[in-house]
Amino acid sequence: MDEAQVSRSDILFSTPDNPVPDNCTAGYFEGFRGTRLRYALFRSAISPAKGTVVLLQGRNEFIEKYFETIRDLNAMGLWVATFDLRGQGGSQRLLKDQRKGHVRRFMDYQHDLEIFLQTIVLPDARLPFFLIAHSTGALIALASAPRLNNRIDRMALAAPFVGLGGQALPEKWVRPLTSTLCRLGLGSVSMGKHQAQRAFANNPLTSDEARFNRNAAIIAARPDLAIGAPTARWLHETLMAGFLVNEQSHLTRITIPTLVMAPMLDGIVPYLYQERLSRNFRAGQLITITGARHEIFQERDIYRAQALAAIQAFMPGTEPLVDLSETAA
Repeated sequence: MDEAQVSRSDILFSTPDNPVPDNCTAGYFEGFRGTRLRYALFRSAISPAKGTVVLLQGRNEFIEKYFETIRDLNAMGLWVATFDLRGQGGSQRLLKDQRKGHVRRFMDYQHDLEIFLQTIVLPDARLPFFLIAHSTGALIALASAPRLNNRIDRMALAAPFVGLGGQALPEKWVRPLTSTLCRLGLGSVSMGKHQAQRAFANNPLTSDEARFNRNAAIIAARPDLAIGAPTARWLHETLMAGFLVNEQSHLTRITIPTLVMAPMLDGIVPYLYQERLSRNFRAGQLITITGARHEIFQERDIYRAQALAAIQAFMPGTEPLVDLSETAA
């Protein structure tokens, strides 16, 4: 049995409704401070390859959730390299209570990305390198971007986590609360209840019930891939990072051409926050997806197709994937 077959059966989780894409290799690499991180590399059957996408996930996501999107990118002639963020998915958890979504410092995410690029992507993938990221992953990309100018050709960021909305407490109260808890040594306190899978009705993530149920079925079969409420430290660190990437001095240092794909009905990161980011972002171009919720890549085809078409038109060397006039009805 070859390495890809061993990896597929031992590391990645497959279901009849969500099979592992072909031509993949999976494994673990050592992230910042020795944290064990799960990764996978998916090769396109199209030769020569048109490049490699580094795919960064959002909070409480995992590789299996992106199998469909990975297939779409492979069909464009792009390889995909991705890994589970520290503390979630199949990567090493950071606290004794493994349900808690935690990070010690936001910079740890950035160090993990740089190690991934250096040890996995650069030696094993195909140039040029692009970056596609969602939510927290998009925040990591924005924070890291000034250091990636010579390694990443283009970025596409879906619903970047640059502010918090849709919560019981407004962000202006969450910031000082989490800061105080961290100063008191209570950074590992959960900011919310650990709840079972939420119902589809009125969820802020997607209007596509089939994809919602598919993702719920993965978690039901493999609850170890999911995490619960974030800790005070996680919220403090990510909100501070969101504040810093919005600074004009930081945005000016980003020279990588970037698409910011903003869903109008985002219940997690308000659309106005994403619009404000784009307004001050010289290298960024805002793509508004009217009607979509937070998880664009898990949305209905009418919204998801717009994101994929924008990515394909933006990434050099690819051909149009869909005719948006056919999906707008």
